Amino acid sequence: MTDYLEAARMLAVGLAAGVLSGLFGVGGGLVIVPALIVLFGFPLHTATGTSLFVILFPTGLLGVLEYWNKGNIRPIAGLWIALGLFLGAFVGARFAQRLPAVTMQRLYAVFMLGVAAYFLLVPPRSPTGRAQTDARPVPPDAAAGQPGSHAVH
Repeated sequence: MTDYLEAARMLAVGLAAGVLSGLFGVGGGLVIVPALIVLFGFPLHTATGTSLFVILFPTGLLGVLEYWNKGNIRPIAGLWIALGLFLGAFVGARFAQRLPAVTMQRLYAVFMLGVAAYFLLVPPRSPTGRAQTDARPVPPDAAAGQPGSHAVH
């Protein structure tokens, strides 16, 4: 019975990572590694290795198809990044094996804090490279004080 419960919990982690991957393009490092450590007690190196094992399979294929169908993929950029990921994962894995778990944990925390700070402090950019805000432009008739304007003050 315990094996089924653990399998169900791991399936839930995979489903959560899949949803977050589809929403934000994240999964392994930001979702799966912490879940394996916190929920299952995996050592950091084992959680990282297991997360890399997960992404060996076509974990994002259905998500990629949905983004492709909506025209939201740049294949050439993706191929170059995939090549870098292929080579970088090897280098990173070799380097990680030489680090103590406590050093890995701290480096991982600094990485996540840096990513969080960036997303909290830097406004999103439009495809033209300009910063986007949540503010909507005021229609010309509202700016001129015309009756029937839809401006919210």
